[in-house]
Amino acid sequence: MPEANSKQKLLQPVEQFPGVGSATARLLKRLGLDKAADLLFHFPRRYEDFREVVPISQLIERNLSQVIVTVREVDQHVSESGRHVLYLLVEESRHYLRVVFFNQPFLAEKFHVGQRLMLRGTPKSFGGRMQMAQPSFQVLDPQQPLPTGRLLPVYSLTEGLKQRDLRQLMERAIDSLVELIEEALPESLRQSLGLVDIQTALRQIHFPSDRDNAEAARRRLAFQELFILQLALATRRHHLQQNPNAPVIEMTPKIRDRIFGRFPFQLTDSQLAAIEEIAADMARPIPMNRLLHGDVGSGKTAVAFAAMLNAVAAGHQAVLMAPTEILAQQHLHTINEWLMSSRVRVELWTGSTSHRHQLAQRVADGQVDIVVGTQAIVQGHLKFKSLGLAVIDEQHKFGVRQRAMLKELSDRDPHYLVMTATPIPRTISMTVFGDLELSTLIRPDHLKPLVHTYLGTPENREKWWAFVCKKLREGRQAYVIAPRVVGEENSQVSSAEQLFEKLANGPLEAFRIDVLHGRQSSEEKEAALRAFALGKTQVLVATSVVEVGINVPNATVMTIESAERFGLSQLHQLRGRVGRGQHAGFVCAFSTSDDAADNERLQAFADIQDGFELAEIDLRLRGPGNLFSAEQTGFPPLRIADLTEDVELLQVSRTTAAEIVAADPELDLPEHGRLKELVTIRYGRYLNLSGVG
Repeated sequence: MPEANSKQKLLQPVEQFPGVGSATARLLKRLGLDKAADLLFHFPRRYEDFREVVPISQLIERNLSQVIVTVREVDQHVSESGRHVLYLLVEESRHYLRVVFFNQPFLAEKFHVGQRLMLRGTPKSFGGRMQMAQPSFQVLDPQQPLPTGRLLPVYSLTEGLKQRDLRQLMERAIDSLVELIEEALPESLRQSLGLVDIQTALRQIHFPSDRDNAEAARRRLAFQELFILQLALATRRHHLQQNPNAPVIEMTPKIRDRIFGRFPFQLTDSQLAAIEEIAADMARPIPMNRLLHGDVGSGKTAVAFAAMLNAVAAGHQAVLMAPTEILAQQHLHTINEWLMSSRVRVELWTGSTSHRHQLAQRVADGQVDIVVGTQAIVQGHLKFKSLGLAVIDEQHKFGVRQRAMLKELSDRDPHYLVMTATPIPRTISMTVFGDLELSTLIRPDHLKPLVHTYLGTPENREKWWAFVCKKLREGRQAYVIAPRVVGEENSQVSSAEQLFEKLANGPLEAFRIDVLHGRQSSEEKEAALRAFALGKTQVLVATSVVEVGINVPNATVMTIESAERFGLSQLHQLRGRVGRGQHAGFVCAFSTSDDAADNERLQAFADIQDGFELAEIDLRLRGPGNLFSAEQTGFPPLRIADLTEDVELLQVSRTTAAEIVAADPELDLPEHGRLKELVTIRYGRYLNLSGVG
């Protein structure tokens, strides 16, 4: 009975927790804190260390420092180039420091004279006075004494919720709830890894006595988070292997020779290895669940084509699902070229397909071998006679729901091959795609296109457009990329529509120019792309809709506006649209940001051509949440584990989870009871773990 009462107290709605109330509960729910126990697992994102505060008079240039100051002046202005600058003059013991924020006009409302701040940044000498640019800051409560000698947690907030109030609430939650949390990790495992118990970890992560205890708490909680994920993935792998309902499709030497004879080029060693891995999977009754990833232009379509022909040769059907109608059309064109004079029957199924009823009947009767299309395939009433292979291109563009719906297309489980042109960092492949086998394509150096990449500045913009015009007069074509379709008032960020008007009436007015973006109808997009592919249009102003799969060999120049709005991997994908023919490619990225992290990313983009290296940098700088969303991958975000810092913990958790599931596949042993409960709560619905819990 006491155990039931404990669980009831942990699971009570957050509004029933003492001192919360309905108004605060609404704010907490915006942060995803619905139950009382959720408070304990809303971890600090950092700490304010009041032990490290130094006086302004002792600041050392270029040393990361923390000061407590009073605001004496607030000023702001906009430069001739349109850059907003906010200045603060702050003081401490009659010593002054100048503080500067660039392109953040919204901050002006946050500061006023007399306010007390904690600033953390790197001071530099400027005009004879110390200056701190773009520091992190915290507004201190004038009614509260400074908590000297303490590490104070800093939590993610929502509008209307104050840091001070959330800290007080967390203190009450620790006092009344932490003893009710049941230990999940077996004691032998904790001892072997040197991990603190769960109650100590929760106390020390919120209100640590020192940095060492904070890190020990974080390590324990990060391991548990990764371990529960790896248990879920290992359990899913085990379950998939228990239901051998896929067709056995063998690639005989005769079939292999016939398939390879269809290619108008020689396959690379990497492609050959991937085809063999896929063929081995498809020869088993266990459904293949494989991810094929590689750099731009590494030849994923050819590998998928070989797998689809293998399915067809064995008397089954195949489907290839692309994220856009443009890409589906392009896949269809490529496949038809490779299948010239073949008896293999290929059809297109998209949102604009007109003869759906007749086509659906032919697919159901087995009169169509390969269907190429968009997510309309799983939204219509399409049923295959014998679906042997489902290929999903650019899988991160699809949600989990669409992928799961592919199972409804046939009476048997097809083999699954998912592809992405975004190289997957190793830690991501062990987590987000941990239930998939992995095939990696490496593009040989002699096949890599020569693409010169530059970072543009306001000073060289005119020179760049002159270079673009020169290339266009030589007969080449150009892309201009914008991060959004339409503009916003008082924004420096360019839009496709604004750029189209500006360029058509400005530096590119002598050339044929068109616009392409996601808000256009399918017919408009197809017409714009076809005109560009045929050379009727010389310049295509577009959003990231051209990021993947678009192949126009004559396009050699790309201008990327507001490049800081794109991730590194996305920038690399965009760059992959040029230099695809016999002429070298040229890319210039212009930024509207003064943020150091943005500039670091863009410099890496200019300096590095290798997509795998850029993917690792992107992970380090942006985090996994920005690379793969929960909707796309089927996973809730990690709360505390860091895939760039916790590689060792990840490897240990993966190995340990595999050992446990091998010995206890259903996690039925008493010592695994709490682990089983956590796996089901956290990942059951994402991984369809109906057999667990």
